Amino acid sequence: MPDWIKDSLLESSGVFQKTADELPGEVQKISVKMAEAFKNGNKVMFCGNGGSAADSQHLATEFVVRLRSSLNRPALPGLALTTDTSMITACSNDYSFEDIFSRQIQALGKKGDILIGISTSGNSANIVKAFNECNKMGITNVLLSGKDGGLLKDIADYSLLVPSDNGMKIQEVHISLGHLLVEAVENILYKDKV
Repeated sequence: MPDWIKDSLLESSGVFQKTADELPGEVQKISVKMAEAFKNGNKVMFCGNGGSAADSQHLATEFVVRLRSSLNRPALPGLALTTDTSMITACSNDYSFEDIFSRQIQALGKKGDILIGISTSGNSANIVKAFNECNKMGITNVLLSGKDGGLLKDIADYSLLVPSDNGMKIQEVHISLGHLLVEAVENILYKDKV
């Protein structure tokens, strides 16, 4: 095996270890908030760009379908704001790309909902605008990022910041943190079945 492949895997392992040391308490706190939202008839929305858009779709699906094949449970309202190409292109054309998420939040969001914004840098302008809209509407926002959390950290209600400066490694941990959030919510809501 080439040395760089082993080195990359070891770097990933180190980032996961630091994450395991630093973030479990915050993951639990956020999952409790998410479970409360579902109990109250609210939804969890996701947004991100590029690979983070794919993660948004992935995690929304885990709520609507299920995370574990061993747990049959009712569908939970998870929504990715990254999937409607007609809406995204119309909004980008008629307004701006910065509005693609905030516009959907105005239309679909309600007080008590939660938005999870996934931004490796923490500086995605369309997520900044989405978080500002959430703050106006009483929608809790959660940042999945890395490094120092960028601009979004200062406007987020909650943050899960992967302790790394390497975008690729941050993304690897984001999907694991997302799975942990879903698993924790399932454990809270369906503790008699897990």
